[in-house]
Amino acid sequence: MEGVKKFSSGYHLGPPWSFRGSALYQLHLVKAETARAFIPKEYKLVEAFGYTLGGLFLAEYDDSPAGKFDELVVIAGIVWNPPTSCAWAARVLVSSHEACWHGRKEIGLPSHVAIFSKKQRHVETMKKQFSRCSSFLSMLGMNSTYSKQEEHSEIEITEIKGSSQMSLCNISLPFSVPKSNKSDTWMGPRIRMSLPSFSGRTEHNPHLLKYSCQIECRVRAVKAAKVSNSRMSDPHESSRDNNTDCNLDTSPLAEDDAWKRSISILLSKPILALEFNLLKMQVGAPRIVVPGSKSRVTYANAS
Repeated sequence: MEGVKKFSSGYHLGPPWSFRGSALYQLHLVKAETARAFIPKEYKLVEAFGYTLGGLFLAEYDDSPAGKFDELVVIAGIVWNPPTSCAWAARVLVSSHEACWHGRKEIGLPSHVAIFSKKQRHVETMKKQFSRCSSFLSMLGMNSTYSKQEEHSEIEITEIKGSSQMSLCNISLPFSVPKSNKSDTWMGPRIRMSLPSFSGRTEHNPHLLKYSCQIECRVRAVKAAKVSNSRMSDPHESSRDNNTDCNLDTSPLAEDDAWKRSISILLSKPILALEFNLLKMQVGAPRIVVPGSKSRVTYANAS
């Protein structure tokens, strides 16, 4: 893939690049020391009590410049950029070689090709039976609960590294679309929002960049997805393994350390999960960020 200069995809039509599909945006409490390793020393991590807001953006695109593909963005944390703040991606996994190439070269993202293995599983849950006779049945020692089967989605994400493959994580989505409901009110209200992000400082794009995603979708709060990884059961293992002060080191993270810290972010505690349906997203052209002498930021075209 490294020797490929361009692909016959829609990316060559130029920005803004449009994407349609659905996504899960999940915020986690991430240890600041874990996130700070990904952030350039010129910028301050937004943190409180030793934590920042990171998490994941899991998307399934039905239409994009690269056609259909899946994406997982591991968000390290929030970087202060007066008067607002911007997210910083620790790792990006995509199921498209075209999307990976574009993310690396044009957007400055730490993109990698991965396999998204999806399956549905039925989970039996116990529900309380609410009726007038429930309390009476309980007094008699009779069961007042009933079992119900719910359909959950599970996604195993395996990163491709040359000729080998490494399992990054398993994501279990504890919610499903209520197909029996003919109304679309379950999707929640329609919103428009902008998600500005920093990127760059990678081996494929050394510039410090900023770009924005303009999103229009139906949004609703859902139960948080459960993330697991058999290779690292302790979400703070990577932090203990690396004792260096990351703010004093301007070189890119070693791949093994970046891998471990990315898993640590995924395994951190979720605090909010939002499902984006009927998603329309436009990604603007990235611009080179030039920090000014008075902490101001100016921009120049990245191309």
